[in-house]
Amino acid sequence: MRLPHDLGDGYGLALRDGSTVEVMHDLTLNELSRLRAWEPWAAPEQTLESAEAYASFAIALYEQGTSLPLMITCGDEPVGSASLRLDRYAGIGELGFWIAAAHEGQGVVTRACEALIDEARAEGLARVEIRTAVLNTRSRAVAERLGFMHEGTLRSALALSPERADVALYGMVLTAGHGAEQDAPAA
Repeated sequence: MRLPHDLGDGYGLALRDGSTVEVMHDLTLNELSRLRAWEPWAAPEQTLESAEAYASFAIALYEQGTSLPLMITCGDEPVGSASLRLDRYAGIGELGFWIAAAHEGQGVVTRACEALIDEARAEGLARVEIRTAVLNTRSRAVAERLGFMHEGTLRSALALSPERADVALYGMVLTAGHGAEQDAPAA
């Protein structure tokens, strides 16, 4: 994927790296109450040091070819995050995403995920997954809009402080195997 990547309507995708730590940290703090409802990583105190540690970790995974950590931008400003984790051994990618409340409902996350699915296909992955809390209706709607199939529910699989939540597992088959049908047409 060439970066930055244009998503249309002034939105884009850009690599999260050391230069984006402070702006992504500020965005995370602004959206923290919303993120804590669905993301276990958001529960602890969010410090600049923890943001720097995450950025170093994400960049190392990117350099190893096992993750594509991106920020969603509007103009030059970050408005969310999108990522593709790649398990090349299993041939499976996992999408992760969130966007600021002010930018919800405009199809930006769907377009970002479409770009990441295209990247997964280009990388030769056999399937892509989305895992989200069963009660996270917005994320589930993204998966369904993209054509993912709800494949099951993982009981009590997500630690949302102070409780645990069930996880809806969505999958999209990119390369059909024995007994499987391809879910989405080739791009």
